[in-house]
Amino acid sequence: MMHKSRLMRCSIRLTILAMVLAMLLLSGCGGSRQEQESPAGTAAAPPPAPVKVAIAELTALGESGVRGRVVFTEQAGKLRVEADVTGLSPGEHGFHVHEFGDCSAPDGTSAGPHFNPQDMPHAGPDSPEAHAGDLGNITADANGRGVLTLSTDRITLDSGPNSVLGRGVIVHASQDDLMTQPTGAAGARLACGVIKLQGGETTPVLPPT
Repeated sequence: MMHKSRLMRCSIRLTILAMVLAMLLLSGCGGSRQEQESPAGTAAAPPPAPVKVAIAELTALGESGVRGRVVFTEQAGKLRVEADVTGLSPGEHGFHVHEFGDCSAPDGTSAGPHFNPQDMPHAGPDSPEAHAGDLGNITADANGRGVLTLSTDRITLDSGPNSVLGRGVIVHASQDDLMTQPTGAAGARLACGVIKLQGGETTPVLPPT
């Protein structure tokens, strides 16, 4: 009788142990399935689109001595324009994107007229209607340095009609009055640069031959 009782107790213990092991195994398998299924059920976030940046290195036209850099950066659906120009006389100077990326003429006329794809009248950058290339004036301090920052949705760095890639930037000798057609009476052209995409190749937009 004692022998049978011991066998029964051992059998009960083994049964309980087997049940515990089975529960542990089932729990582990369930967790494994959940870990495998979670990534498939959750859409991966798309990588952020690269920010486009373009730069125009301004060089002096003739003997003006004016130089600088203009940086164009895509930002929140607009184009941020940051200019830093030296060698200017103190005061305001017309500052525009021009139609062609051609700075070969000593007087800068090879850059053509203001960039104006919508055939608008000349005005200031805050006017409801203006040339796409109308960026207003850059103001030089007593040391001849002018710094300008503005944002605009009139120009882009994409491949559309308002793209400024391959076009020219001109700094003028006089203040743009933002009214006189078609140039704002901004005077002679002192510096010129071609807008080129950073980290890529940009073909200048040239006048038809």
